[in-house]
Amino acid sequence: MPIWWFALWALGMLIALQVIVIALLMARSRLRKNRVPPEGFPFLHPAPAVVHNTEVQVYTEGNQLFSDMLAAIEGAHETIYLETFIWKGDELGEQFKQALARKAEEGVAVYLIYDTFANLVVPRSFFRFPRGIHVLPYRAWRRPWHILDFRRWGRDHRKILVVDGKIGFVGGYNIGDLYRTTWRDTHLRLTGQEVDDLVHAFVDMWNANRYPHMPKLPNPRRSWSAELRAYRNDPVRLIFPIRSIYIEAIEQAQQHIYISQAYFIPDESILRALIRAARRGVDVRVLVPWESNHVLADWLARHSFDRCLRSGVRIFGYQGAMIHAKTATIDTIWSTVGTANIDRLSLAGNYEINIEIFSPEVAQAMEAIFTCDLTNALEIRPEQWARRPWLARAGELVLSPLWPFI
Repeated sequence: MPIWWFALWALGMLIALQVIVIALLMARSRLRKNRVPPEGFPFLHPAPAVVHNTEVQVYTEGNQLFSDMLAAIEGAHETIYLETFIWKGDELGEQFKQALARKAEEGVAVYLIYDTFANLVVPRSFFRFPRGIHVLPYRAWRRPWHILDFRRWGRDHRKILVVDGKIGFVGGYNIGDLYRTTWRDTHLRLTGQEVDDLVHAFVDMWNANRYPHMPKLPNPRRSWSAELRAYRNDPVRLIFPIRSIYIEAIEQAQQHIYISQAYFIPDESILRALIRAARRGVDVRVLVPWESNHVLADWLARHSFDRCLRSGVRIFGYQGAMIHAKTATIDTIWSTVGTANIDRLSLAGNYEINIEIFSPEVAQAMEAIFTCDLTNALEIRPEQWARRPWLARAGELVLSPLWPFI
């Protein structure tokens, strides 16, 4: 028989094995979640810091964050820009919807963007807003031929709220009761001059994807800042700076690197940068959820643990709750908080936004948060990992070819 036949047979067998492994993992994950409900988690609420001309507040717990976001909306006088990946139609989601409707009735210009694919399970009726609110449902494929353009496969994974061009929120939190009460995430509030970066990010996204009947928004005048900057991934324009700022910061590290990631599936360049840092004596620590909301992502992440642990990169598994943060802090100088995971979808696929901050004060707060999170995590020791069951190793190996798709 020809070689191509054997190649197709081998590919078919691999795909079948992958389907079986994924089905077993999903069934196991459902059973565990039914038996062990999410528990509370420790968190810090650090004092705000001033960076250049902007006050920076870090949030690590949803109740305070969403309370402050709703308060900012209620205090709006001119404009509200809200962009989110997931917007649940639950109690919290309804609070946001009603608050925005009230402000629109008062004459505030309200503009909303949400990702349609991420909200397929939310009733369509929830996204019916009063006529005074401008709503852009983001669809990756707006024309049939867009399915052939890989630049248009990216989802709008960003989470931005800007009020009156003066107060901005950005980070990992989606809108919903689940995220407010049981997920550990990280978000920022910016108050001051550098909020114009978030305004520009929203306006640029709106203008690039609006329909002809929708108004075009004016671009804001932007300030220069070396201490606080927003970086945006734009798949249509093939612009992916967030990956570059991660690699640059990791390669410059001299003392420590603390990374918290919901889905840690690094490509070869980021993985090698972390390994080189550990080998030159940098204290490299990566915190991941031991069991996230995507069991496939968990197992794809574990495929790289061997190389990390052998090279001195320390890995910690967060326990009892989903940690959804996308953060890093390095050498008590550099920090980043945003929406981008260290995986292929975020760093070379979706619309994302991360804030890069050069501030010892913010970095100290981020280090304290990381230390607090470690009290709810177990370290994965190299000798322990080497003794894991052979079935686990086989599962990791079978699933490993899927990393470019996650």
